[in-house]
Amino acid sequence: MPSSRRAARAGAVAGLGALFAALLPVTSAQAEDRTVQGGRLDWGIKASFQSYVTGPIAKGSYSLQGGAATVGASQFRFHSAKGSYNPDSGALSAGFSGGVHFLGHKTSSGAYELDLTISRPTVKISGGSGTLYADMVSKAKGSGKVTSVSQVPLASLSLSGINMKGGGSPIALNNVPATLTSQGANAFAGYYAAGTPLDPVSLSTDVLAGSGSSSGSGSGSDSDKSDGKDKKDADKGKKAEKAGRIEDAAFDWGVRRTFREYVSGSIAKGEWKLADGAEDGGALFRFTEGAGTFDEKKQTLDAKFKGSVRFTGEHGLDLELSSLAVESKDGKATLYADVASADFDKKQAALVTFEAKALKAADGLVTLTEVPSKLTADGAKAFGNMYKAGTEMDPVSLAVALTDKAKLPALPDLGSEASASPKAEAPDAKPRTETAASSSSTSPALPLGIGAGVLLLAGLAFMVVRKRRTTAATAAASEGSDSADS
Repeated sequence: MPSSRRAARAGAVAGLGALFAALLPVTSAQAEDRTVQGGRLDWGIKASFQSYVTGPIAKGSYSLQGGAATVGASQFRFHSAKGSYNPDSGALSAGFSGGVHFLGHKTSSGAYELDLTISRPTVKISGGSGTLYADMVSKAKGSGKVTSVSQVPLASLSLSGINMKGGGSPIALNNVPATLTSQGANAFAGYYAAGTPLDPVSLSTDVLAGSGSSSGSGSGSDSDKSDGKDKKDADKGKKAEKAGRIEDAAFDWGVRRTFREYVSGSIAKGEWKLADGAEDGGALFRFTEGAGTFDEKKQTLDAKFKGSVRFTGEHGLDLELSSLAVESKDGKATLYADVASADFDKKQAALVTFEAKALKAADGLVTLTEVPSKLTADGAKAFGNMYKAGTEMDPVSLAVALTDKAKLPALPDLGSEASASPKAEAPDAKPRTETAASSSSTSPALPLGIGAGVLLLAGLAFMVVRKRRTTAATAAASEGSDSADS
């Protein structure tokens, strides 16, 4: 075959290959894992177990650990999700913070026969199956042997009908059925057999964008420039620190756990709303932008905070707390607030008292962490005398920054509201809106216009090559070895 025709045919084939390479999707490429950062997991573990622990037989209780909270009267909320999510495969790994400690069957010696802690739940989903893991410390029923195991595969999650692929942020799972595993049954101290249904699991996690997104580290040169602050400003800041002026402060308080459960539970059927800068930390509310003064030598503190919380519900429940302030002197502190309710209205009413001994600044930060608090007489009136004066309320935490470089402690991260779409939903929930991302195909479908164009061009290329091959053969037969091409 003449070299020119061979070259033409090779060129046509090469062009066709290049066309397909440019237009066809690359099926082997997988999206990179994306970072899960922030979110919450709501799970009651097993409602009947809660009732048994706190009921007339076990006569026990439970306590929350590591910032865990309650939702309504039967669910625990774990916070600050961390992990990864792959939108192509739908694989999710999300670990949460916080724990619950159950105690029951108190003996004459003061020990408890029932002693179980479940903490740090982690949900892992891959290939259409899911498992909830948790750290567990338990005392075996009967023998009393204590075991401590990290990340036990506690519950199997039923993901039938749930498509985890192509999710955005947040990723939400609602009321996913859960079943006790054999390993979970062992770690559960023998109270339930493997296969026992547990409470359904709901979660919502924020997913950061791909690697191209900004990390928000603030490391750019513009933010590092200090030319705008001369020595005079620096000296002024030092003088302010010595004088005890507060640069920023936060006050954390959950009011009272059982009160929150009453508000959101089956009796009041209510809610609470935060406003004016207050933040939700799950088990607590944070009142922000504290301003005032602190004198370490005199051990005095005077700080006012922004933010309000309003509780509403049935049976006339309507209570708002705002303009919170803390005053401390001689190791004793009082929390004040403007109170507005149906039966009691007062500006700067004393709500609770707590100890604030030996307040010291470390690296420009003064802190009090989970200090017990007690209700005052005015506090009792604020709550409609639901609680008596002297009743123990939720512990308080205080952080006061005396310099602009001191950082306040992070609040438990509950993530975004789980209202964005797409969502992964349980089978009994409403079906999700079908999108291209919800296709079960492992490679994206070729768009119709491009696909038709590729087939048309492929057909034309095949016809050109075949026509040239036939013409060359005819010419060779009739004219010998000569060719019109040179």
